[in-house]
Amino acid sequence: MVLNSQIPDDVLYTREHHWIRVEDSVATIGLTDHAQNELGDVVFVDLPEPGTEYHAADEMGCIESVKTSTDLYAPVSGSILEANPLLEKSPDLINRDPYGDGWLVRMKLTDISETEDLLSAEDYGNLVEEGE
Repeated sequence: MVLNSQIPDDVLYTREHHWIRVEDSVATIGLTDHAQNELGDVVFVDLPEPGTEYHAADEMGCIESVKTSTDLYAPVSGSILEANPLLEKSPDLINRDPYGDGWLVRMKLTDISETEDLLSAEDYGNLVEEGE
């Protein structure tokens, strides 16, 4: 189900405009449609190597666009299982399909309870409307 076309309600969100979809104890993490729209055309993505461990809020990479660059932050703690290999040759997938083929990393969670601190689709929608 989708709250609106840009904010699916089957994922959780961060105030830094990342989304996270949890299945079992594996999280797929990406950049929201709102964030990719603000960035403009994505031209380069620097993602972490598999096996790298992060705590929630740690910087874990960077996205560069024609307008600017932005840091990526781990929404939860865990170990990187995979960085999206498609983004190496087609970073614009983040613009074209942010909640699908444009995902960034998959992470094995160390503490699933950290997801309780993330935003629902409704809360994220309110955040975007408020312009934060």
